Amino acid sequence: MSTEPNTPSGLPAGPMPGTRLHAEYVRTVARDTYLWAWPMVNLYNRRLVYRQIPAIGMAGPVPASPLNRLGMLTDYVVPEERIVACPNQDVVYGIGCLALDLSAVVVQVPDFGDRFWVYQVVDLRTDGFAELGKMYGTAPGFYLLASPDWAGDVPEGVNGVFRSSTNTGIVIPRVFRDDTAEDLAAVQVPVSQIMMYPVDEFDGVMKSMDWTTLPHYPAAGDGAEEVRWVHPETFFEVLATVLDDAPPLPGEEARYAEVRSVLAAAANDEAVAAVLAEVATEAETELIAPLFEFRNYGLPIAHFWTTQSNGAEFGTDYYTRTAVARSNIFVNKPAETKYFYQDLDSNGERLDGTGNYTIIFSAGGLPPVSGFWSLTLYNEHHFFHPNDLNRYSLGTKSNHLQYNADGSLTIHASAEPPADDRLTNWLPAPTGPFSLYIRAYWADPAILDGTWQPPQVTKA
Repeated sequence: MSTEPNTPSGLPAGPMPGTRLHAEYVRTVARDTYLWAWPMVNLYNRRLVYRQIPAIGMAGPVPASPLNRLGMLTDYVVPEERIVACPNQDVVYGIGCLALDLSAVVVQVPDFGDRFWVYQVVDLRTDGFAELGKMYGTAPGFYLLASPDWAGDVPEGVNGVFRSSTNTGIVIPRVFRDDTAEDLAAVQVPVSQIMMYPVDEFDGVMKSMDWTTLPHYPAAGDGAEEVRWVHPETFFEVLATVLDDAPPLPGEEARYAEVRSVLAAAANDEAVAAVLAEVATEAETELIAPLFEFRNYGLPIAHFWTTQSNGAEFGTDYYTRTAVARSNIFVNKPAETKYFYQDLDSNGERLDGTGNYTIIFSAGGLPPVSGFWSLTLYNEHHFFHPNDLNRYSLGTKSNHLQYNADGSLTIHASAEPPADDRLTNWLPAPTGPFSLYIRAYWADPAILDGTWQPPQVTKA
């Protein structure tokens, strides 16, 4: 009798065990699987790295912690960061990896006062499963994150429980700070109380950590590009474990059974395994690499900008989930943050730092938000371009912006600095391709329904 999952009709969901599979069928299944499973393998491989970390510390310029714990920065992320593409320079970040099969965990929410904050909590699919943030009216206190099968008792004093559909996940706190020395000092108080730990360490007392005293480990990646989290040569070797961690969503049963039949065939046939290895290398280049460019995916809107409306709520939108994972993984839910991406100027030509560009927000036309907004410039690898001003974004945090006489705001982007009277509104660019990226945290309805859209990027 077949042990494969059944369809509602009771018929097998995939090829019968032991079915002979010819090479082109294997190629077809493998190529499709490489696309939709890429984000899950990406995140699972991060777990494999985090489980080797002995104690909370700093891996170069970013926090690194054992599974089920997190580490925090105390200031903006720096240009040398390489573990996640498209960081912003508006918040103090933290990061930790969940292994909920090992333990349920407690996350602490300190009293942030009027300060904007949000904790991103995603499962293996990079879909959010918790609502923790200012936009949700989350009260200070303790919150439990649990696996699908966790059957423990919720400790007294825990405010709420969020249950993941997978065992593996990521937690990324974001805490806004103004670009002033005074606010940098003030933000340290709540940041010191952002912590995560296994539930058996919970005692009802708000713990704290001096994040400036952490041990230092070697940096995770020192090249120009994001750390390579997905390796085609081992993709199909780890995939069965990944699928075990992320049970099929409704309607995915046949898809899972199909790929498992191919993995089983590869385990017993070197020729099939060779086809999988070949397809993985091809798919990485042909399917995944183009998704790094913002212009190759998303919902097109005016002036060549693109956006997406289901970040961290991808479900079975495999294309968008993988595109986001490749270009700017760990985006927030739309209710938390709305994103706008730009690779092109108003003529549809690639942005390049050798040109001089302006982005003019009309009077009253800044992104309408209840949290904050920013415009960030990234180099061709989706990281910050080091510059003497140490400036990578402009927006709500920027107290020095100069507005035009009519109330409009002109932002300049170029490799060469503009005239002195425009320097306060200048985003330094590399002498090569770059991208622009608007974030609207806790966006107002006008952004979410498409009434507000970004202005064109005009080359002088």
